[in-house]
Formats: sequence, C-alpha cells, structure tokens
Amino acid sequence: MFKKFSLQESLSGQNSVKSSVVRGIRSKLSEQFPTMEPFMDDILPKKANLIQIKCKDHFTFYAIDNEILFFQHFNDPITPTLRLLHRYPDILPRVQVDRGAIKFVLSGANIMCPGLTSKGAWLPDQNIPEGTIVAVMAEGKEHALAVGVMKMSSDDIKSINKNIGVDLIQYLGDPLWKTRLD
Repeated sequence: MFKKFSLQESLSGQNSVKSSVVRGIRSKLSEQFPTMEPFMDDILPKKANLIQIKCKDHFTFYAIDNEILFFQHFNDPITPTLRLLHRYPDILPRVQVDRGAIKFVLSGANIMCPGLTSKGAWLPDQNIPEGTIVAVMAEGKEHALAVGVMKMSSDDIKSINKNIGVDLIQYLGDPLWKTRLD
C-alpha cells in the first residue's frame, strides 16, 4: 500500500483533532481491536494533542508527538502502524510466515497461503475471519515484520492452501516506516 508513498509530496493539510473526535476514535479502535483496550490510555491518552494529517489519494494519518500511530484509507478501518505494533505487540492477532517468505514480505509481496502453512509458519487454532487486520511475524524473529489484512479466513487458508492469504498493508522498510514528522 505504501510502496511509492511520500508524505511530503502527498500532504494536503493537517489539524488538531477535537477531544470529542478523539473519544470517537478511541471507541472505534476499542470496538475494532478489543485487545488494544488495556493499552488505550497509553496509546491514545484522553488529553493528548492528536494531529490528523490528510494526504492525497484519500489517506489520513493520526499522530501524537510527531509519531504516526494510525492510518486510514478512504473509509477503511483505522489501522495501527508497524511502529505502534512494535511498542504494543499484542494489539493485533498474529500469523507467522516461514523463513523462506521473509525476503518476499520485506520487498512488499503479499503472503501466499503456502507461506503460512508450511513448516516454520503458524496460524492460530482459533479462526481469524477474512478482512481481519493482522500482525505478520517471521519464524525466529521477535517483532512483526508487517501488518496485513486476511484475504481468506485462517481455516480456509489451511484447507485451500493456495492463492493470497494475507494482503500486505505495511512492512519493515517501506516509505511509511521511514517517514519522520520532525
């Protein structure tokens, strides 16, 4: 999603978000990501100065203290950035790719089902529905290497085992990862 993104080139405006809107965002995030609830006061403090950054191509970013925490494309769900996921690793459900898929994920390729079902890969026993935003972990690594959206449920990935399983949204080293607001 962010392969050719540049915040400086696509910036169209930014403003502080009213506290009533912050409350709405907090409730939307709590509903969308129930595992984020225990960390919500740390991630999005009630009195924090949340900045909304609007860009071309209908991207909206939300930042606190010059750090982009969330982004949204059109009316898609608000999505945590990979940097936020590194600070709070338990806010998203996890899937794991095998070692062979790492170099492809780091170049921005979507994750194929065999990369999620082979030896070294892992899918949780509990079904993850299609459309769920997930943290993509790598075999033998501590931190997530990408954020993606499930293109099939995890049960379908296990049974069908072909086609795209996870559509990448953000990955380590992409332009959003490198973006600084200083």
